[in-house]
This record gives sequence, C-alpha cells and structure tokens, in this order.
Amino acid sequence: MTLYQPFLDYAISLMQDQLSLQPYPIPEGFERKEEMTGKGKRQQRVVTSSYAFKSPKLRQIRAAHVQGGSSLQVLNFVIFPQLTYDLPFFGADLVTLPGGHLIALDMQPLFHDKAYQQQYTEPILPLFKSHQQHLPWGGDFPEEAKPFFSPAFLWTRPQETEAVITRVFSAFKDYLQAYLNFVEQAKPITDSQRLEDILQAQRRYIAYRADKDPARGMFTRLYGQAWTEEYIHGFLFDLERQMVTV
Repeated sequence: MTLYQPFLDYAISLMQDQLSLQPYPIPEGFERKEEMTGKGKRQQRVVTSSYAFKSPKLRQIRAAHVQGGSSLQVLNFVIFPQLTYDLPFFGADLVTLPGGHLIALDMQPLFHDKAYQQQYTEPILPLFKSHQQHLPWGGDFPEEAKPFFSPAFLWTRPQETEAVITRVFSAFKDYLQAYLNFVEQAKPITDSQRLEDILQAQRRYIAYRADKDPARGMFTRLYGQAWTEEYIHGFLFDLERQMVTV
C-alpha cells in the first residue's frame, strides 16, 4: 500500500522539469527510518522516508513520507520560499489513518492584506471552487490555525480511497502547478522593511507548525521523543537552525 507515492513522484518530476532543482541536505539519520509496530498478525513495518531539494527561489522543498500498511499512509510535502521573496508556502498534508482520509492543500500566506490576496489567492480561487465541488469542506479546524491558511484552503475528508486516487490527486497537481507558476513570476524583494516582515512571517509560520505538528505523537510512539524533536526542528521546520549556521 503506497497510496501517496504517485503524488510524491509526480511532484518531483514536475519540479525537475520546471525548476533548477538541487539537493537540500538531510541530516544524518533522517533519510530513512523504520520500526515494527503491533503484535502477531497485526505486526506492521512502518517506514518514514525523507526527501529534500532547493532552487534559486525556494529555500527548502521537503517531504516526509510514512508508509505503514493500509491504515497508515502519510505524505507531508511543504515548500519554503527563500527569504527574499514574498511567495506563500505550498503545503500538502495527505493523511490516511484507521479512521479515514484527512486532506489539506493550500498556498499558505505570509500576509493577509488585500494586495497580497489579490496577488496570490484570488488567481487560484476558481481552482479551489472547481475542486471543492467534489471534495467538500472537512469540518472545523483549530481557531489558532486560521491565520496560517488562505481562502483557497482545500480541507476535506474523502470517504472513499478512490476519491483520493482521482479527485485529490487532480487537486494536488493543479495546486502545485499554480504554485510553480507563482514561483516563475516572482521577483526578489529589495525593500528592507518588507524583507524584515517576510522573515518574521516565516518565523511565525514555522514556529506554529513545529509546535503543533500533528505527527509528533505518531513519530514519538514509533521512534522515540529525541529522534522526533530533532526531526521536527532539525529537518521538517529548520529555518531557525539554518539561520544560526549562516
């Protein structure tokens, strides 16, 4: 069962075609990690694989792919822009657990002012509406998370795996291509105050995501607390670490 492998393969292929991709360093011990869970007939190997790239306009493009049989499939795929661009983040959280599928796709904004929305949200609203027809709203999510999502946030809980394979994959492709179009058009920011605003917006986003990472519990049960916290802060959301080493 590799439900989200086609998503990952597609993303890497598309980016190789459209970006000047280079490897991004993955800290030792994080490229691949596996553990056996369960007992007897319910025993299952869980494998976590990490992938990372960068490009001239994108500081880190990274994916965490967890495969643990039909009841545990996760792809967390996030793109962090360089600090000299006001691009949004690209975020895809594709999760399959025993209770069902949880899907979140968005271009998560740095800012919420009208000009920013006109530049990065309004152009993709038709895309959002076309996919939302087939992927209805997934219900409430934390109030504290709302500042980190855009009006084009596609949040859904498909009942059938077939919908993930078809409808969700189609939305993933469209959102990623739209994001790469924004990247192609992006111009570097030179205004010092705007650059400081971008830095602080990225720090807020990364601090929130690292603090509230929903995979923390799963990773801790599988691999222990020390490995999990280092994976979150040293790879998944590593901006603060990278700024210290610059």
